[in-house]
Amino acid sequence: MKIMSINAGSSSLKFSLFNMDTNEVLVSGLFERIGIDGSFYTIKNSEFKIKQEAPLKDHADAVKILLDKLIELKIINSLEEIDGVGHRIVHGGSEYKESVLVTDKVIDDIIKLSDLAPLHNPAHVIGIKAFKEALPNTPMVVVFDTAFHQTMSEDNYLYAVPYSWYEKYQVRKYGFHGTSHRYIAKKISEVVGRDDLRIISCHLGQGGSVCAIKDGKCVDTSMGFTPLAGIVMGTRSGDVDPSIIPYVMEKEDLDASEVITALNKKSGFLGISEISSDSRDIEDAIKEGKEKAILAQKMFVNSVVKYISQYYVEMGGVDVIAFTAGIGEKSPDSRLQIIERLACLGIKLDIEANNVRGELRCISSKDSSCLVYLVPTDEELMIAMDTLALVK
Repeated sequence: MKIMSINAGSSSLKFSLFNMDTNEVLVSGLFERIGIDGSFYTIKNSEFKIKQEAPLKDHADAVKILLDKLIELKIINSLEEIDGVGHRIVHGGSEYKESVLVTDKVIDDIIKLSDLAPLHNPAHVIGIKAFKEALPNTPMVVVFDTAFHQTMSEDNYLYAVPYSWYEKYQVRKYGFHGTSHRYIAKKISEVVGRDDLRIISCHLGQGGSVCAIKDGKCVDTSMGFTPLAGIVMGTRSGDVDPSIIPYVMEKEDLDASEVITALNKKSGFLGISEISSDSRDIEDAIKEGKEKAILAQKMFVNSVVKYISQYYVEMGGVDVIAFTAGIGEKSPDSRLQIIERLACLGIKLDIEANNVRGELRCISSKDSSCLVYLVPTDEELMIAMDTLALVK
């Protein structure tokens, strides 16, 4: 069976088409600057890569070009070969605890949740509607980033604010990167050969979160009501004292939305280093001895260590710590700096094994108190697997 995974943004559409008999990616790509001048797309697999400018006034244009290209390139012979389409949805609120088939009610619910994810949910709905129009007889599935975290207990997902805020406005911790954390938990269980594991999953990239997982279920996670909370990220501040917001509003003559924008887009690595939001640039600057880059890296490591330590105690120990996503998979230095800070818990790296990028591997030393793994994440495959299960 052939399943397509879709991640639609406000001006982009990312896709992967899988042969689910082998979990092989047949083709993948990205349509960019949809509705903006200079729009283009990239389509690639192991045999070719095509980059082409094209007028894309809306997502429907992107979907039409995509489906036409799949046939033109002989990836498929007809659209009937696509057995299902899975859509990544950032926010499913507290109602959606698992992936579901798309219905009119599901679409309405995603729209209603747009207040909680204004930059993402409306764009996802545009993508769903574009595919439903192009493939009216193909079943569609939505996979929610928040769903995996809905197993958190009330004492972990509530904030110590007036309870009426939760009752009236759904103010609570939701958590994000759930599809990635769920994939990591599944893969680790397969590799280790056990389901009864306490896992701390560290999804460290431009955005980042740490998740405590026990017996395959989320216990706690670092992101909160929005993806702004938690660890230091590329452009996001992570946890800050909320009193900073009115203070800076007054000092800088800004409104609340402008301060939130600064916390989301001008903070983190970028805000502290004043160089870049990309950890690779930060590492290069560290080698040149640039003090603010060194400081940004230390703050990032501190924030990750705090959450790992908290979840270690919260779960009564840990069996596996897993690193994934851009930094987690490709920065041996960051992994080493984080694990070195956990030496008091008996957690140790094998330095030679850690000297690798983007490869599934155990990187802990033989005398480490827990296993440490590098696990390349695959959210697109997870979406395709959920879609296949529901389509069947």
